[in-house]
Amino acid sequence: MNLPESDSHSEPAMAEDSIRRVVEAALLASPQPLTVAQLAALFADDATVQPGEIQQAIAALQSDCDERGVELVEVASGYRYQVKADVHPLVSRLWTERQTKYTRATLETLALIAYRQPITRGEIEQIRGVGVSANMIKALEEREWIRVVGQRDVPGRPELFGTTKAFLDYFGLKSLDALPPLAEINDLPELEPQFPFEMIPPAVANAALADEPPTGDDNADDTHDEAGDDAAPEILQ
Repeated sequence: MNLPESDSHSEPAMAEDSIRRVVEAALLASPQPLTVAQLAALFADDATVQPGEIQQAIAALQSDCDERGVELVEVASGYRYQVKADVHPLVSRLWTERQTKYTRATLETLALIAYRQPITRGEIEQIRGVGVSANMIKALEEREWIRVVGQRDVPGRPELFGTTKAFLDYFGLKSLDALPPLAEINDLPELEPQFPFEMIPPAVANAALADEPPTGDDNADDTHDEAGDDAAPEILQ
């Protein structure tokens, strides 16, 4: 009787803990978030590793973080490790560089672009009731938080602004659907010329800003943003 031949060329499946260790090391080593596809590509020479196993490894690593000071989260560009909010104030002492301050006008402009995109500079000015500095728009573009996504089909064809994937990544958001609701703000066009700073969404007002200085003078065309009590608070990395 002929017995079925065993496949001597088949490779043993990689152990689950080995996959998890590689995924963890890659996420810690990468300066940018990594997608499942990018993580799977690390095992390109090992046909036994499937995308589903990468997802299982990610889920296991997320569970491992329950009692740790870091968490594994999914943002727009993929997965990354980040410091948990409850320990962030202490860990932030590692960064001793002078922190960047953005004005209330800049935060309001960023919030309007995030919630009402695509939106033109003129529309932002109409809602806020004050001018929007070209330097302010330039600073947000150089920060790679906003970009031109098209042009409004009206005379002059003004540029339309929208947020970027880098904006979502920086503020820890997977998609625009993850933006927090604007409490007590139902219809932005009916706002007062300059709505209260405390109404700025937490994802914008409480997030960390980069340590490079802002470009230009954000207050160039905004007479409502004087120094003192109206200045935006310092936001720590």
